[in-house]
Amino acid sequence: MFIQSFLNKSMRFLKKYGLIDIVYQNGVFYPAPSNFTYMYNFGVYSLVCLVVQLITGIFLAMHYAPEQTLAFFSVEHIMRDVNYGWLLRYIHANGASMFFIVVYTHTFRGLYYGSYHYPRENLWIVGVFIILIMILTAFMGYVLPWGQMSFWAATVITNMVSAIPYIGKTIVIWLWGGFSVDNATLNRFFSLHYIMPFVLLVLVLLHLIFLRENSSSNPLGIEHTTDYLYFYPYYWIKDLLGLIGFFIFFALFVFFSPNYLGHPDNYIMANPMVTPPHIVPEWYFLPYYAILRSVPDKLLGVVGMVLSILILAVLPFLTYDAKIRAATFRPFYKLFFYFFMFNCFILGWIGQCPAEMPYIFIGRISTIFYFLYFILIVPACILLENYFFCELEFCAAVESGFFLRRTNPSRIDVTGIYSSVASSARSLVAMRTGVV
Repeated sequence: MFIQSFLNKSMRFLKKYGLIDIVYQNGVFYPAPSNFTYMYNFGVYSLVCLVVQLITGIFLAMHYAPEQTLAFFSVEHIMRDVNYGWLLRYIHANGASMFFIVVYTHTFRGLYYGSYHYPRENLWIVGVFIILIMILTAFMGYVLPWGQMSFWAATVITNMVSAIPYIGKTIVIWLWGGFSVDNATLNRFFSLHYIMPFVLLVLVLLHLIFLRENSSSNPLGIEHTTDYLYFYPYYWIKDLLGLIGFFIFFALFVFFSPNYLGHPDNYIMANPMVTPPHIVPEWYFLPYYAILRSVPDKLLGVVGMVLSILILAVLPFLTYDAKIRAATFRPFYKLFFYFFMFNCFILGWIGQCPAEMPYIFIGRISTIFYFLYFILIVPACILLENYFFCELEFCAAVESGFFLRRTNPSRIDVTGIYSSVASSARSLVAMRTGVV
């Protein structure tokens, strides 16, 4: 009776504040474009990874000791003495890598299909800040095992702040809580690492609110109004199938190669008196680390590393006048996009190589291309594609026998033309764009 009464009161509370309606509208009756591909599943995978990291992190924090003489041994205690502690730790450690894999894939998908265009600028910008908070959270978590690579990574990364003129060294001492990375630093990083995932959760909720407000994009890059499907049951089944495959991939690392994505030096207790021969961050930091090392000046290197993330937030404003969004119909942009993806892998490879020739030279070339892609190549592709698009509009209008009228000096109004475009104009479109 008590349970039944509690459930009835809970349901009345949820109905009163409309929470059930919110869940239904966003998880069941959300209208999604009917042409979603499996690349659009990675947003759901990201949310699942965040939940997994939150749950495992809370249980790990129950047994972790944030003290420099105990931290390393508390991790060993979790691995050896706590029931299924090894599983919790391996899920959490490899879950961070899985989180970055799905978020990076989600980001590349957005770049390919133009998901950052109007009216989704806010959605995209919040996503960029989610990546930034993820990077900060993962870095602080990497310090907590207090192994050799954890200690020296913290020393190197926090020392970058000293490049700030006048106040840099003061900020570094404040971050350390002393004159070197020690117990105060570990305590602060543990506290922030525990709190920041909840900040990340708020940003994710804000991301979902903007998604609900502006609806999802689609592979064609057009705004859908009628051709959509309800999220349940179609995309629930599709996401479930994708999640099964993702968890199999995740389990292969957890159970068969749990340390494959880590560094063996982190199983050595931190020793401030012994510097590792080659300090390497986790793989998901390597492209940014390569950009940092590629710039000769320390301050400019730090600025370049930060801008390599924040430049994504500026992308919607650099491409606001694009008439074609999805790379499916943008042959020039598609070519350079694949070069950009390859360049990011090159930066990741350079980040783990020693700071010597020819790796320094390759890293600098890749860094220059990375920034030129956003600043020069993407806007140039849009100008070129807009030119051909306007030319094809004009040809289609002439072939269809309609008179043109200018409503905007920079754009031709061809309302009602495409329904009766002559076959010769369609052939011209196919010939110019390569799309039949």
